[in-house]
Amino acid sequence: MSPRADYDVVIAGGGMVGASLALALSDYSQGRLSVLLVESFPFPKAGSAPVYRPSFDARSTALSFGSRQILESIGVWSDLAEHVTAIDKIHVSDRGHIGSSLLTAAEQAWPALGYVVENAWLGSVLLNRLHTADGVTCLSPASVSKVEHTGGQAELTVEPKDGEPQRIRCGLLAVADGAQSGLRTALGIASQTVDYSQSALIANVTFENPHQGIAYERFTDQGPLALLPLSDSEDGQARAALVWTLSPEDAERLQAVPEAEFLRRLQERFGYRQGRLLRCGERGLFPLQLVEAEEQVRPNVVVVGNAAHALHPVAGQGFNLALRDVARLAEHLVALDTGQLGELSQLRAYLGRQKDDQISTVQFSHQLPRLFAQANPLFSLGRNLGLLALDVLPVFKRRFVEQAAGLAPGNARGGKRVSGRTL
Repeated sequence: MSPRADYDVVIAGGGMVGASLALALSDYSQGRLSVLLVESFPFPKAGSAPVYRPSFDARSTALSFGSRQILESIGVWSDLAEHVTAIDKIHVSDRGHIGSSLLTAAEQAWPALGYVVENAWLGSVLLNRLHTADGVTCLSPASVSKVEHTGGQAELTVEPKDGEPQRIRCGLLAVADGAQSGLRTALGIASQTVDYSQSALIANVTFENPHQGIAYERFTDQGPLALLPLSDSEDGQARAALVWTLSPEDAERLQAVPEAEFLRRLQERFGYRQGRLLRCGERGLFPLQLVEAEEQVRPNVVVVGNAAHALHPVAGQGFNLALRDVARLAEHLVALDTGQLGELSQLRAYLGRQKDDQISTVQFSHQLPRLFAQANPLFSLGRNLGLLALDVLPVFKRRFVEQAAGLAPGNARGGKRVSGRTL
């Protein structure tokens, strides 16, 4: 008989994905499962409420409507909703061509197509909820340095920053430490990388006209350019989050030019749908890659979040897919006896249920920018006809919107009843 595990599940990585998984396991099992969350950065001390500190340069995440449903199911949406900006419409266009489409929440009978939330607020809400989550213990700053298998369990060496290493047994180790996962590498799990030879230039900007909840996804010959609505700046200007895909050389040049020159170049690319650009905040650069783990499950091990698949930022699918993985995994695990948590057959069953969503979302994010990068006139004609078709073929449009919103048939939607209906 195997010795008793110290925890049912250990999660290595306490970022947004790891914290969401801990909360899902706690809520869906009603505290029955014991969970240890290990994070290398120090967690803030428990407080009475999450803290919102507005900043013009705050980085943000786009949440799909499907992700709202999952976040409702783990009990954090009511706090998040205080400081999110709803996306009521998405304008998709092919710069320099006639093809465009307007997607609206009203057409879907949804309250919003999605939401934009500042990362600091999202993180604060998740961490605050962890402090009261039944069955969840947080250990930080600390890291998992070694993994061995014995008696049907994973035996981990956990090293606190200050203190002696600990030996911890668990039924399941969830690897959630990001796209460049050191633990994934230490476990000998290879990854496949597609280098897009592009960089994402990100910044917050302001316009002279209110954004009215409209998000823009504009495809250009340089790459996608997205502007997502944010809450107004402190002086009342309409604020938006910019993600501008460029060659690494162009991105570096634009990061370095004076603000007035940057705004002029952006205005040329985006146009005047929101009036004049008024202000630009701090600019950051991120190289763009598709990174996929060659294995997501092993006995007593599951890889989740960016450690499993880090995507191109077009359409903002990365974190939303990770949340659906988390919801699906938690739903599957809470239905098992604790002795089955690390069984390879059960982990393969989870992955089998989630694989279609992963494949379609990865391909959606991978192929969409490549399609619009094609300069061939026949490709150009085809994609513009496709955009026009979105506005005249309701079934086609709904399927496209459901895919972008994470609500394609069969997708995970959370494991509890929310607002009187099962998600």
